[in-house]
Amino acid sequence: MDWLYTFSGLLVGTIVGISGVGGGSLMTPLLVLLFGISPATAVGTDLLYAALTKMGGSWVHHRKGSVDWQIVKRLATGSLPAALISLWVLHELKLDDKQLKGIITTVLSVALALTALSLYFKPQLQKLGRRKNEANVELHAHPAGATVITGAILGVLVTISSVGAGALGMGVLLFLYPRHATVKLVGSDIAHAVPLTLVAGLGHAALGTVDFALLGALLLGSLPGIWIGSHLSARIPERVLQLILATLLLLIAAKFLFLK
Repeated sequence: MDWLYTFSGLLVGTIVGISGVGGGSLMTPLLVLLFGISPATAVGTDLLYAALTKMGGSWVHHRKGSVDWQIVKRLATGSLPAALISLWVLHELKLDDKQLKGIITTVLSVALALTALSLYFKPQLQKLGRRKNEANVELHAHPAGATVITGAILGVLVTISSVGAGALGMGVLLFLYPRHATVKLVGSDIAHAVPLTLVAGLGHAALGTVDFALLGALLLGSLPGIWIGSHLSARIPERVLQLILATLLLLIAAKFLFLK
């Protein structure tokens, strides 16, 4: 079975390399629906998987100067406490397997649907941002406070479902910071995802919901997959792939609604 996990990591890594999205939103459903892994273990393992795979991308963006650390700080101010509180609540509730599965799959379906919508409407958000930029008007009167709140929401979603730190976070940043270059928002989103997924993943490890053998098999495939995908990205229309992913995520979200 390990080689199938490695192949899955290769597949998801390639998609992430091409499109820049799809890591958590594809890996967790894949582990649950295809391999029959419990949702809690799939989420915990995927969180550490995401933290380790995004570290390289974060470093590259930092070296290129395409990370706004002020935005990262604002997001983390909301997300890290929210992640810790979510982990504490999960621990204190002492849910049985059925109850935990119900909570995770419900939150997962919501997070997947929101991620899909952010992919569908990404061009509209970009156009809206460009118009506001030309008019020299901030779209939101208080972007700092809104960014902290966004971080808190992402912290809860990511900790419980492992989904939301990528496309969903990026969609909100496009809305809040229309005058920022897209590449800088992408870099900031990836940089923020590293501490969030690491804290949430280590918390899941403390709860016993991380399969480290599975994690190793996924990383073995995903790291070369990301490299392959990054080289294929210029040959495959990014928007077409994003629309296919968005449709797939909506179908998966609907599937999880019935997976109780």
